Amino acid sequence: MTTRLLVPTDGSDSARAALEHALDIAADRDATVNVLYVADTNEPSLTQLGGDVVDVLEREGDEILSDAAALAEDRGVSATTTVVQGDPRKTIADHATVDEVDLVVMGAHGRRGISEYVLGSVTDYVVNRSEVPVVTVRGADDATRRYPYADVLVPTDGSDHATAAVERAASIATRHGATLHLLSIVDELPETIASGSSQLSEQLEENVQEVLDEAEAIARRAGADPVTTTVSTGSVPREITAYADAEGIDLVVMGTHGHTGLDRHLLGSFSERVIQTSPVPVLTTRRTAERD
Repeated sequence: MTTRLLVPTDGSDSARAALEHALDIAADRDATVNVLYVADTNEPSLTQLGGDVVDVLEREGDEILSDAAALAEDRGVSATTTVVQGDPRKTIADHATVDEVDLVVMGAHGRRGISEYVLGSVTDYVVNRSEVPVVTVRGADDATRRYPYADVLVPTDGSDHATAAVERAASIATRHGATLHLLSIVDELPETIASGSSQLSEQLEENVQEVLDEAEAIARRAGADPVTTTVSTGSVPREITAYADAEGIDLVVMGTHGHTGLDRHLLGSFSERVIQTSPVPVLTTRRTAERD
């Protein structure tokens, strides 16, 4: 059970949305939230205020974290706040360890301010290096956040990382009594789709169905029910976001790496694009045996 959540923030709309979603999760799981603000040491931040020299980024961080703590208190969630100096990407990734937290929840986009600290620019770094799962949340008008989850989507290509995502999603769906949607996408490229045709080759269709059948078996063994399976053809990020929109998905779960062979199912290489466009939160995970 998740008990410790890390929420990096820079005060942007996406960071606020991520905090609110993290508080939903924490309230449900009686978890503790640590809200982290990193004063970027790559940017000049010292200034003279009256007779004192102050760090404007640290002052800004204190204000942002004060608001975050008040929001957590209103929700009845236990929260700690931390301001640290450092490089935002590395500092957040260093905090996102299995010894410190069970889940990271962060905004998909950031803002340009005094520090030029754009949270979105560090999101990809953290997603690909975090030892624990990361939930990314957009704060845009077209984004939605619903909790508890009723419909969970997992794009899968049969890779080890996609299988880890299926297992994680099945656990989430089982906990929430949600429908688990398994989606396999054939990228619309010349080597996989005949020119001018939307028909899958017989062998390719069989391979994709095998991937889905195996994923469904894994999900059902984990207790997920109901489980649906779908094959689609087209751009991987576009098909994922379109499916999420059409089926009212509440959470997308993806592996951070995928196959890199002739089948062109580069699922992991598309995770960043899905994070930036998904209408709902995206949880990324990877095979636990891998460590950078």
